[in-house]
Amino acid sequence: MKKNDKIYIAGHRGLVGSAIKREFEEQGFSGILVKTHRELDLTDSAAVAEFFEKEKPQYVILAAAKVGGILGNNTYPVEFFTENMKIQLNVIENSFKNNVKKLLFLGSSCIYPKNASQPMKEEYLLSSKLEKTNEMYALAKISGLKLCAAYNREYGTDYISVMPCNLYGLNDNYDLKNAHVLPMLVRRFHEAKVNNLAEVVVWGTGMPKREFMYAGDLAKAVVFLLENKSASEIGEFINIGTGEEITIFELAELIKEVIGFKGKIVFDTSKPDGTMRKLMDVSRINNLGWHAQTSLKDGIKLVYEDFLNNRNIRL
Repeated sequence: MKKNDKIYIAGHRGLVGSAIKREFEEQGFSGILVKTHRELDLTDSAAVAEFFEKEKPQYVILAAAKVGGILGNNTYPVEFFTENMKIQLNVIENSFKNNVKKLLFLGSSCIYPKNASQPMKEEYLLSSKLEKTNEMYALAKISGLKLCAAYNREYGTDYISVMPCNLYGLNDNYDLKNAHVLPMLVRRFHEAKVNNLAEVVVWGTGMPKREFMYAGDLAKAVVFLLENKSASEIGEFINIGTGEEITIFELAELIKEVIGFKGKIVFDTSKPDGTMRKLMDVSRINNLGWHAQTSLKDGIKLVYEDFLNNRNIRL
């Protein structure tokens, strides 16, 4: 990649897209192309076609998506499927029509079966049933990576699909209805601290294990793959993660410590746990020369600092 290549980042204001944009800028890339949702609705096929025909990006990172936690996925399954499908179809199809050199599609670890063996290897995809609480989102993401693979097979394109583990980082979503577990707990523990509450209630038993990666590390992996690897080397898709897991109980205790909350943690066992384990096998990307660098505690410190500095515009 050349430093002045035109690189379109779809979803640049979200957690993942903003991290990728910062990483490209820090590495000296000057041709970053972005549009807000108001400027370009990616579910609008005509608008996306017009944008690609006018701008002719050479590289595309598809980080735009409708995302959320268990509550959001359970409440709005139709929207999670249809909006993500429209975004993916519009961006991938128009990338092909306009001769984009390389496209990188971002999926999610929820594509794997609910009871997949741990750690989850790439070949476990579609080997058994999905987790019901986020099934429609997972189906949309599976469709996206399969479409990229089909373009590569039929037309010889270079479309890379990556499946990150649970992500957190700067510019995260702290909405109590739709946030993922880590940023939601950051907000809850902070509000409990400033309001001198006696306890913080956490959904589930606390026993599920999750793998969390700082979004800045994912951004470094994205640039690494785009600069150094092709779809033919990677295969249908590749996992990106830390290869380490922690229970929700341990996560809550760690966030409590970082924020300085002095009360107790109560687990509401009437609420769903979701999948009990979701650990990625990251041996393939590690063998290609990339490893995550940010420890979970250090990452939570960075997130809490960002939350304190920007919470008035995030909540």
